[in-house]
Amino acid sequence: MVANAEEMIDRRRLRRKLSFWRIVAVVVVALAVLAIPLLAGYPKAIPSAGGGQIARVAIEGMILEDRKLLDLLDRLKQEDNVKAVVLRIDSPGGTTVGGESIYQAVRDIAETKPVVAEVGTLAASAAYMIAAGTDRIVARRTSIVGSIGVIFQYVNAEKLLDTVGVEVNAIKSGPLKAEPSPFGPPPEEAKEMINRLVMDTYDWFVDLVAERRNLSVGEVRRLADGSIFSGRQGLERQLVDELGGEEAVRRWLEEEREIEAGLDFVDRKPEEPFSWSMLASVRGTVYGWLGLDPRAGSIDKALLMKTGHLDGLVSLWQPFDSRTKVR
Repeated sequence: MVANAEEMIDRRRLRRKLSFWRIVAVVVVALAVLAIPLLAGYPKAIPSAGGGQIARVAIEGMILEDRKLLDLLDRLKQEDNVKAVVLRIDSPGGTTVGGESIYQAVRDIAETKPVVAEVGTLAASAAYMIAAGTDRIVARRTSIVGSIGVIFQYVNAEKLLDTVGVEVNAIKSGPLKAEPSPFGPPPEEAKEMINRLVMDTYDWFVDLVAERRNLSVGEVRRLADGSIFSGRQGLERQLVDELGGEEAVRRWLEEEREIEAGLDFVDRKPEEPFSWSMLASVRGTVYGWLGLDPRAGSIDKALLMKTGHLDGLVSLWQPFDSRTKVR
């Protein structure tokens, strides 16, 4: 009986120890989760009573109507400690709706504080549309800018379907419903309809650039044949204001817009539901293994960036072989 009592006491002690270490483990995990934003540098992004910052936002990859990015731009407009916003652009463009929504968000910020576009490798099509919304465009000499225009692409798989013996039939409410269709050549009326759609958006894009760059509509139309330009060529054509990088951006903000000298450039990113910085890194690695763009924030966006399959009008320039389905 004594032995049994001692065994019961030992078991109770062991259970208490296990419970203690389980609680410790839970606390450690909770602290680690809370520490991730601190290690990722988020305190710099938290508005403070004193001091200020120049917020820098990356506009990269395929441009879509990104709700999280739009929310971030809206917050930056309202944060008093953000004295200016720099858009670090490196994108071939994307959907016209995506470009339009971000362009408008940029113009909203510009009503309260200066906004500058710092072009990296590429700011073409919808990406140039966004750059045009800023107060100043700074690009490297060898950056690529321009490709002002709109495209609507469709596939005709009629011959392929004939080869495999597939026949597609449809009953439509009207002759232009779901045209152009991938299952046969489009009627001339459908081509005219799409052309009207493309040219309407093209005219809007041209007027936008003419207004923002202080050029005549005729001058912009001569540039808006889809051509791309180096940063130097863009400067000559008034599509770019200055050649340079971060130093040029800082100098203009301090000298022309009287922003306090020496403010830190702070990288600001759209909020995630949780601070998944480590998981985002793993996700980027996996996307890279799969041949997808590691900068994509989700699998659907990564697939869009890979295949070029986009719904609606596209304002896009893509120089890489893996992206030749949409140009």
